[in-house]
Amino acid sequence: MTEILEITKPLKIGYKRTCNCPDNHISCVNAKEWVKGMVTIQAFYYEGRDIRDKDTHPAVFPIALPAHFIKLLTHEGELVLDPFVGIGTTLVAAQDLNRNAVGFDLNEEYIKIAKKRLAQSRLVPGTQQIAIVDDAHNIPEYLEKNTVSLCITSPPYANMLNRPRLNKSIRGDLRNNDQYLKVQQYSNDPRDLGTMNHKQYAEALEEIYSAILPLMKPRAHCIININDVWWKNKRHLTHTYVIEALQKAGFEFRNTFIWDKRDLVNRVGIFGWPNNFISLGATMEYILDFWRPP
Repeated sequence: MTEILEITKPLKIGYKRTCNCPDNHISCVNAKEWVKGMVTIQAFYYEGRDIRDKDTHPAVFPIALPAHFIKLLTHEGELVLDPFVGIGTTLVAAQDLNRNAVGFDLNEEYIKIAKKRLAQSRLVPGTQQIAIVDDAHNIPEYLEKNTVSLCITSPPYANMLNRPRLNKSIRGDLRNNDQYLKVQQYSNDPRDLGTMNHKQYAEALEEIYSAILPLMKPRAHCIININDVWWKNKRHLTHTYVIEALQKAGFEFRNTFIWDKRDLVNRVGIFGWPNNFISLGATMEYILDFWRPP
């Protein structure tokens, strides 16, 4: 059963491996699983436990995405961190895989949902998953140095959601749905990355990840799921802002993966036709991999 802990600073949460894997193995997967996992284009699908209601949260990745990297990059018993945990998908994946995990979010309602999901999920003995309402800048108050084996998240994509939704990627006769012309912003908190322009966004990421770096074990990986923003007929390269911010914070860029979302996109609109050559960004997302240099 997952233990319920009082929130203390620093947290009393496990971070050491509990498996019997060889010391030089990066994770518990076998060679066949490793080769399959290292394919750079991956399809991740939503399952019954995933929440896709945009009125609950405007952008939730499937449990399968963090689970994939938790399996590849950690051992059972180790500690996973999500600095922008939202409604707790990373924590659910960690719980399934017998990893300890902690996630932070500014939105108290999201954290309540995360805790409810953890209570309903399959419970594995001996691990802890903790959701905390707090600013990601304050993460060092909760975690000891050299304890995190994986940091994985899908942060807000700068101020992409801070405008009425026009549904341009959806077929014209279907655009007028429940989300049409809604502003689906995470919050109005000025600390929220989703309220910032790209320059402010990159500066905030650099500050946050500079503080996270010492918490990571040497050679521990940091995964960020992100996509670019198309706004006023211009592509804003969000993923390059993320790469630059993480490198300034002291992380080393290692790998790029692509989340192939083609099977998740249907009833698509005729995007850009007949005179504007614009790729349909909804069919893929970047998954950027960094590590704390040894």
